[in-house]
Amino acid sequence: MIAYLFPGQGAQTPGFLHRLGGGKPHPSIARTFAEASDVLAEDILALDTADALASTVAVQVALVVAGVAAARALAEEGIEPEAVAGLSVGAYGAAVVCGALAFDEALKLVRLRARLMEDACPHGYGMLAVLGLNESEIARAIVDSGADAYIGNLNAPRQIVVSGSDAALGKVREIALSRGARKAERLAVSVPSHCVLLEDAAAHLADAARDVRVDTPRIAYVGNRGARVLRRADAIREDLATNLRYPVRWHDSTIALSELGASVFVEMPPGQTLTQLAAEALPNAAAIAMDASPAASVAARARAACRRQQD
Repeated sequence: MIAYLFPGQGAQTPGFLHRLGGGKPHPSIARTFAEASDVLAEDILALDTADALASTVAVQVALVVAGVAAARALAEEGIEPEAVAGLSVGAYGAAVVCGALAFDEALKLVRLRARLMEDACPHGYGMLAVLGLNESEIARAIVDSGADAYIGNLNAPRQIVVSGSDAALGKVREIALSRGARKAERLAVSVPSHCVLLEDAAAHLADAARDVRVDTPRIAYVGNRGARVLRRADAIREDLATNLRYPVRWHDSTIALSELGASVFVEMPPGQTLTQLAAEALPNAAAIAMDASPAASVAARARAACRRQQD
């Protein structure tokens, strides 16, 4: 069983849209770029420059476009998932691919989502990835820092992402390193995602999402907040609208996919972080990152991995 994983903000690098398909875009990728440009009335390929990626709006829109374009290219190569999950804004790409959300509606919601996040915390905020401490140890470091910082992502048992102001993250980083963290690095994210600082933004997004059609998914969709399979349209709507406010339990989501029967994980572009996390959490599974590889090559690898898993 194949599951698709859709990365969130922080996975982007300059030029990542131009690199899709290995420099020679698959026809479906080109069509998806054109469709997105038409929906948003702007050139999607202008969103992945270094200057453009300073904007949360550009990053989040471009990530959704990349994920959907890659999934469509794989579909034309004969590969379809049986389950999906997306980290943070990646959930919107997952929702499109599972049939719950139309691509044009996803683009409009994500643009609004990103604008609301930027408006809520326009500068001086971000996220800090800490490796080597568990959830309770990070929680204690936050308390002891006395700062307004919050656990945002639980990517692995000992890979936790903290959200907050620059000053708060600096205090947490110092304490975490003093208590044995192997690494504590800022992510390429300029907003404090997945915490109470975005509560008002989540409320506004939820209001807008009420008017958006969400359908029952064709395949399993694993949500961010509860790391559970969501099969009802209203549950997926709520997950999409509120995941910017609540911590993402990504490790648990990966385990939930495995419990469904997923044994081959294909990460949509860009990057390889979710592939690495899946390989660590599920050493017997196959994990493949599409990134800039041609769709035909990734499809061949996925088919071969499925055969190996069945043997």
